[in-house]
Order: sequence, then structure tokens, then C-alpha cells
Amino acid sequence: MSPELLAAKSRKRPEGETSSQGAYRRTGDLRRRAAALLCLFAAILSGPQRVLAAQAPVLVPVANDPTVSVRLWFKVGAQDDPPGKEGLAALTAAMLTEAATQQHGYDQILDRLFPLASGYGASSSMEMTVVSGRTHVDNLADFYPLLRDAVLAPAFKPEDLERLRSRALNQVENQLRFASDEELGKAVLYHDVFGGTPYGHLEVGTVASLKGVTLDDVRAFYAKHFTRDNVVIGLGGAIPRDAGQPTDRAVAPITTAPGQVNAANVLEQLKRDLNQLPPGAPTPVPAPAPKPLKGVSVTLVEKNTASTAISIGFPLEIVRGAREWYALAIANSWLGEHRNSSGRLYQVIREQRGLNYGDYAYIEHYPNGGARMTPPQNVARRRQLFEIWIRPVPHEARHFALRAALREVDQLIKHGLTPAQFEERREFLKKYVLHYASTTSERLGYAIDDAFYGLAEPHLDRYRRLMDEITLDEVNAAIRKHWQLANMKIAIVTQGAAALADALVANAPSPITYSSPKTEAVLAADKEIATFPLSVAREAVKIVPVTELFAK
Repeated sequence: MSPELLAAKSRKRPEGETSSQGAYRRTGDLRRRAAALLCLFAAILSGPQRVLAAQAPVLVPVANDPTVSVRLWFKVGAQDDPPGKEGLAALTAAMLTEAATQQHGYDQILDRLFPLASGYGASSSMEMTVVSGRTHVDNLADFYPLLRDAVLAPAFKPEDLERLRSRALNQVENQLRFASDEELGKAVLYHDVFGGTPYGHLEVGTVASLKGVTLDDVRAFYAKHFTRDNVVIGLGGAIPRDAGQPTDRAVAPITTAPGQVNAANVLEQLKRDLNQLPPGAPTPVPAPAPKPLKGVSVTLVEKNTASTAISIGFPLEIVRGAREWYALAIANSWLGEHRNSSGRLYQVIREQRGLNYGDYAYIEHYPNGGARMTPPQNVARRRQLFEIWIRPVPHEARHFALRAALREVDQLIKHGLTPAQFEERREFLKKYVLHYASTTSERLGYAIDDAFYGLAEPHLDRYRRLMDEITLDEVNAAIRKHWQLANMKIAIVTQGAAALADALVANAPSPITYSSPKTEAVLAADKEIATFPLSVAREAVKIVPVTELFAK
């Protein structure tokens, strides 16, 4: 008999207590002691030896894939940047994967990765930071310790911060301002729409905020947000198909010595190693609530440039997962599928009139569009824009091109898709989305985004399935519900901004001339485009010199 039972048995019964009452009292004592023991056991488990279980891992086993892909999703991004320290999330992510660890200098890390034909890096967007890597399964034992140390044992050396800060400043001051008018216009658009919210600044930061970030800021941000309760493990490729399934066997310690980490145990090893991160999860940042747009407002960026880049947009109320989103995706693809010549905007502005390289529409954030053919992963957001991207046009055609794009949206809102357009577009998308995730790493990225949006059915599977279910009436209803032209933001990067401002406010006609013959149909449409009404009040137009953008 245990000491507790002996003590309970020998304890004197209180005066007036019956034998049954005594038994009940002793049973209660034992229950309380058992509960205390359970609490003690739980406390032990919650300490440093607790196996990471903040959220189920995201696993994408792929038969016959000889590589292992890793994506560690930390629930932190630019929206978590402290005021005055914008860009801190992105800098911290870079300090993990593009800098020294406590074991190796950055040059040594690169030397060790080179013969493995492997690599790792980090992406930090508005709401997500993802540390990702990929290696051949035969090299996993040598690759894994390098990836592990990047996350668990960053060195945070001053020289690494200065190098990465210099790169970030160059990205804002030179690349964004002077190397890509298209990306500049889109950045201004997002800044204008989401100003005053956690989305209201560049992920990379501003000139002033980047100069103010210190190593102590990086260390504090890392300690607060890179915790074991704030990370989701993602693994894909050559991992067991039953990886992550519940098991009754004890989890034995796993060493990371070369030759002992393999595809069969890498998940357990990641759990155990990431458990070394501190506990806790920061308070989630509320979803952004941008101010309601009233009328059409325009930001003109004055710049000595050879052509004009135009971005147009307004907030959307839906995100992927909702059936309406997929209905709207059909209409959006017809209007302007990214880097695809079949879109209506592309046909009208480029093919028929030769004004630029391409014209596209979006219902999700699509960064670095000039470098991508398909949508990116792990840039998920709880609030999205409807956005039109008009790639640079000649200055003399800027007003006309803006009107041409808006007229197409107006026609789509008023008339919707025809049955033939609807059938063609959904059949196109059903096949086209197969190209969205052609690699294991991309499939893993989509699976992590599914977890972000809380989707039980994978997004790409749902996408293809709904192409057979959604009706034309649903598509046209979604267009009328979510798209409009009365309230929107327009960002234009151009030269001679004052003249364009005057023309916009006056709603002056914008006829166009060509150096080559056009069809009668195109010329007839040009007359309508040139006078398409666009109401812009003088007080809704502002002109900003390019050198002043993103300075503070």
C-alpha cells in the first residue's frame, strides 16, 4: 500500500463523521492528490523537454521525389513591425538565413552548402515569415544541422546587420524608386489603400526606419516572435507517407550527427530541436481595416522616366476559400490573367493598340509580378485588393490607357461574362492551375497557405473542382457585388505629373494617334475610350516627388 493510502487509512475520523462520509472524504483526497500529480506531470512536459505541438505539421509526402523540402512558417511579418522600426521583421528573417550562426561564419555556411547542391533562405511578407530549404535526401544529414543552426543559433553579428541593412536601403532608395516604375506604382497603391493600418508600410521598411534598427531590436524581435508556439513545421518530398501520424511509441532522443538524420526521422528531429525555442505566442495583430474609400483619388509620382506605369485598386471583402472568391477568379482571369495574352486588358491595350508589354488584373497580392509566371506562395493576407497593373505606356498614351482599362471593367460590371466567355475561361483555369504548383516545394507552400486560410480542402483541389460547379450567374453576381469604379485609388509613376493632373480633373478628352493603321472597330472604340468619364476632384490628386517616397 502506498504511503498516501496508509496515511489516509490511519488518519483519525473527524467527530460525527460516518464511515461512508469518511470513505467519500478519503476518495476526494486521493482525487485531489492525483490531480496535483497530473498538474506536476503537465508542468514537466511543458518545460524544455515538451515535444513541439503548437499546431499540426504540414506534410506533403511525394512518391519518387529524391529531395526533402522544408518550410518553417513563423506567424509574424511586417504587420508586427514596431512603429518607427518598419522593416524589422524582414531584417530579422534575413539575419537568420543570410548571416552567420554561432557555429559558422556566413562564408563557411555557403562553402558547406555548395557541394550539397542545397540551400535555404527566408521570405518575410506582411503576415508570414517562412524559412525554407531543399536538399537531396542523401545530403540531408549534412544539410540539416546548417538549417537548424540558422533558426536556433543565429550569431547576430554587427557586420551582418550592416550588410543586410545596406541592401535593404538600396532596395528602397535605388531599386524601388529608380529601377522599376511598375513595382513602385504598386507599392504606392498599397501604401495609399492601407495607410494607417498594420499593412500601411513596405515590408522592407523605410529609409529612416531601416537606419534606426539596432542589433538589440533584432534580438528582441527574434525572442518575441520566433517561439516554439509560433511556428508550423512544413515538410515535403521524400518523407514517409505516415509521417506525423499519432503513435504510442516513446519518442527517443535523436542525434543530428552526420549520417543519423534521414527522411524517416527528420520530422521528429525538427520537433525536438524547435522545442528549444522559448515558449509563448505573441498577441495576434487584428486584421487591417482600411478607411472606406470615397470617390477616386490619384497619387502622381513625379519622376524623370521614359514611360508611365499605372496601378489601380480597391479593397476586397473576400479571400480564397469562399465559393464567391472562385467565381470572381473566373471573371478576373478573363479580364487579365497574369502574363497571359488571352486576357481582355492585354488584348485591348497591347495586342490591338501596341501601347505596352502587358496588362493584368488580380484579386490576391502578387508581389514581384515582373519576375513571376504563376502566383507566389506564402504571401497570404487576411485582406486583399482588386488590382489592375498597366505596364508602362508612352506618356502621350497614359490618360488613354487608364481610361481603356477602366472602360473594360465598367463593361464587365454592367454586362458580365457571356456564356461563351464563361465556358472558355473556366475550362482554361481548370487546366491552368495545374501549373501553379509544379514542384514539391511549391506544393508544400500551397499546403502552408491552406493552413493560414483554414482550408480543409486544399485550395488548388477546390479551385479545379469548383470550375465544374460554379455557374455563370454566380460569376456575374460576384462581379456586381465586389467590383465597382466609384471608389478607388490610382497610382501613376510619370513625368510631367502636373499636366496629367489637370487633364484628370478637367475630365479632358484623351484622343490617341498611331504610327500604323488600325481597324475600323479599334478606331470606333477609341472614340468612346477617349471620352470615358473619370471623375477626379482637384483635392483628390496629389503629386509626390519620387525622392520623397518611403523616406520616413
